[in-house]
Amino acid sequence: MSELSQTLAMPNAPHIWFSPNSRYPDPAVEVLEPEFLKYRVYSSSVEQLASGCRWSEGPQWFGDHHCLLWSDIPGNRILRWDEASGSVSSFREPSNQANGLARDRQGRLLACEHLTRRVTRTEIDGSITVLADRFDGKRLNSPNDIVCQRDGSIWFTDPPFGIHGWWEGEPAAPELPQAVYRIDPDSGALHQVITDLAGPNGLAFSPDESVLYVVESRAAPSRLVWAYDLAVDGQLSNKRRQIDAEGAGALDGIAVDMDGNIWCGWGSDGRQGASPALLDGVRVFNPQGLAIGHIHLPERCANLCFGGERRNRLFMASSHSLYAIYVNVQGAG
Repeated sequence: MSELSQTLAMPNAPHIWFSPNSRYPDPAVEVLEPEFLKYRVYSSSVEQLASGCRWSEGPQWFGDHHCLLWSDIPGNRILRWDEASGSVSSFREPSNQANGLARDRQGRLLACEHLTRRVTRTEIDGSITVLADRFDGKRLNSPNDIVCQRDGSIWFTDPPFGIHGWWEGEPAAPELPQAVYRIDPDSGALHQVITDLAGPNGLAFSPDESVLYVVESRAAPSRLVWAYDLAVDGQLSNKRRQIDAEGAGALDGIAVDMDGNIWCGWGSDGRQGASPALLDGVRVFNPQGLAIGHIHLPERCANLCFGGERRNRLFMASSHSLYAIYVNVQGAG
């Protein structure tokens, strides 16, 4: 962890002191099924890149700048980790308590802002364009996670997490149901496409973009990932249960690799009897929904993305810290 990352820590924000495991293969990478062995890099271990955040979220790789951006929501800032120097700096502060980040097809930054309850795009000149803040004249809840499709469509989830209190936004009464939205790439029109999920959260596409995956993070009695067939016109059909956490953890952000495996931010939600230390990290599911691997972290992982020069480095935004590990598969897209 760099000295600069410590300098930028919020006052009184805890640091998680971490030492990479000196043993190969890293015991933190647990093989649950033999098929996960081909994705484990024998001589790669979990690294801590930064610490001192209050709640790390929304990592997004910027290959043209050789850097990663991620959000510290309660810290009201977007941070930047530089691949060449390992230094951490403040990219945007205040950030309107931004959460999920993505890039559009022109490489511009997309951000879900809790405080302003909107989705924005940062233009090449640094100006901010508001893409969505209302639907049918009513304010969005608190846009949470966001992805951009190859055709330019922008999809985001809108649970009420940012309006529950002062920690990630400010208190307010919901004006709209919890939902998933799509922004049309041609007209910019906002479409409400899913309204029956409790706490819609992370979302991702299958490698060929024929399937949309959405996390239902407040489902009861168990957290779920739903799969939907995605038509070329943006219509969804054939809703089905893809992953059931089965009381073994809480799901948050997700990412998909080129083989169609789903890498899930994972952790204790306070309901399980098992020790949180056994749950925190990233759980990996194959395309059929079977858990095949688990990367153990000392903190709950909120969100993750693939990046690096060859898209084979997994970045994990986890509570107070940012972690990374090389894996033997590339991220989709």
